Amino acid sequence: MAKRSKRRGRGEGSITKRADGRYMARLQVDGERRAVYGDTREEAARGLRRLQEARDKALPVPDGRETVETFITDWLASEANRLRPTTHTRYETLMRLHVIPTLGAVRLVKLTPHEVQRLYDERSASGLSPTTVHHIGAVLHKALEQAMRWGKVFRNVCDLVDAPPIRRTDIRTLSADEARRFLACAHNDRFHPLYVVALTTGMRQGELLALRWRDVSLDKCTLQVRGTLHWTKGGGFRVDEPKTKSSRRLIQLTDDAVEALRRQRVRQNGERLLSGKFWEDHGFVFSNHVGRPTDPANLVRRSFKPLLKVAEVSDIRFHDLRHTAATLLLEQGVHVKYVSEMLGHSSIAITLDLYSHVTPSMHHEAKQTMQRIFSAGGGGQ
Repeated sequence: MAKRSKRRGRGEGSITKRADGRYMARLQVDGERRAVYGDTREEAARGLRRLQEARDKALPVPDGRETVETFITDWLASEANRLRPTTHTRYETLMRLHVIPTLGAVRLVKLTPHEVQRLYDERSASGLSPTTVHHIGAVLHKALEQAMRWGKVFRNVCDLVDAPPIRRTDIRTLSADEARRFLACAHNDRFHPLYVVALTTGMRQGELLALRWRDVSLDKCTLQVRGTLHWTKGGGFRVDEPKTKSSRRLIQLTDDAVEALRRQRVRQNGERLLSGKFWEDHGFVFSNHVGRPTDPANLVRRSFKPLLKVAEVSDIRFHDLRHTAATLLLEQGVHVKYVSEMLGHSSIAITLDLYSHVTPSMHHEAKQTMQRIFSAGGGGQ
């Protein structure tokens, strides 16, 4: 039986110790009892004071009945127009598959750090990667931050739990020889120009597929990154602004990239004539056969992966072409500031951290340079 603490004055609420060892603070608000919980009496007392402040200031007071599932469903609906479609889908999937089955029936105001920790432990034990478990925690934390702003809870229990850290996986790239062999094998593939641009600019897949002819100047040998392509449910698509200011960038094109784009324009004009009235003129550089944007899944499955096998090179992801471009430049001594700007990173620190692996050869060169500086008579004047 719960043990009641010493009596409080009328309207001050009460704090009791529950049979499970936790403390419950309750307060009468608008004719209903509202409750908050804590692992210690002090924590429950802080929650009681927040209830009193909310009541006295006529602010929203948690009613104690809403479940985690109900709140998350409402929160995801409210975020639909603020998040990119792919981001919203990822959030919804993480919550539906991992959080709601475990915590969905728990009342939101009763959610404890222990229950969140158990969620992380169970998901890890089920075989999920630490990165996925980390993302589950990040989305749940974001949701509970909104719950605090809406006055549904007085604390974010995720702040009291340590989510598994993200383990960085080794970046896989093509060597210069492999990259040349891959492009040679892709020469007759309709996406050869796309691969040339990808390997010489380090553009993201979504940026490549969103590229429009109005963003390209073949005479000036430049292109502008102005958007990224996203597919929506039902087969539609949209081009969104880049996430950060640095992602909107001007990139210098190599002679090979310019030549590849000229061939792409000629080939596309031929497809336009063949398609006739079925052609959809969206202005995409790397469109499909009727002018619509290329489906990234089809690109990888039907072209990219088979070409890797034919070329007998490392089995990499499409995104690793971006890593390959950066790595090859850094290995050749190109200044990291230029590489960072080409990639659209928001700071040079991101580039340095991401490509710290590059550099057995760079470390060796730095050592040799330092050796020359300080060797006897070695040009230290």
